[in-house]
Amino acid sequence: MSVTFNSVALLEQLQQKVKALATTVEEKLHHLPAPVLLLPPAQDKWSAIQCLEHLNTYSRFYLPQIASAIEHGHARQQPATVSFKSGWLGNWFTKTMQPKPDGSLPMKMQSPKNARPATDLDAAKVIAEFLAGQQQLLSLLQGAEGVNLQRLRVPTSLGKWLKLSLGDTFRFFIAHEERHVLQALRAVGASLN
Repeated sequence: MSVTFNSVALLEQLQQKVKALATTVEEKLHHLPAPVLLLPPAQDKWSAIQCLEHLNTYSRFYLPQIASAIEHGHARQQPATVSFKSGWLGNWFTKTMQPKPDGSLPMKMQSPKNARPATDLDAAKVIAEFLAGQQQLLSLLQGAEGVNLQRLRVPTSLGKWLKLSLGDTFRFFIAHEERHVLQALRAVGASLN
């Protein structure tokens, strides 16, 4: 099932979500000591820093892909449209990632092996990279205001053959970030109790 959005309103809503994610990490995680951030809540669970490093892995892939799509849109003069219609696959990806209002997850998932974080991480570097990625993502959302969110395609990390529209890529990517920032907060909550 696809959903239609006002393009400007969607980009503004996504910018607010990214700002909220950056603020949450700055206010609730950044000040904590590294041992707390690096402590997994259970033997088979990720620490808060592993959650953020997982997101950094995706940022390293998606942010350049998104930037390239936006540049392509400007170069080809594919102007923005008033509305954006989500594709069924992009909408499904977003819904399976997006935490519910109560913070619960609609579906448990296993991360691909290449996106599983190491355990010996530098907490300060991981947080700095995450926050820098959020600033870059905000800039990309602003840059996307002048291009067609539906026609521009972005390859997914599942393979170059599977592409989502730029609008769906933003929606899915940010839902994925929301999911794992919540996981990071739960991890430190468990280690502080």
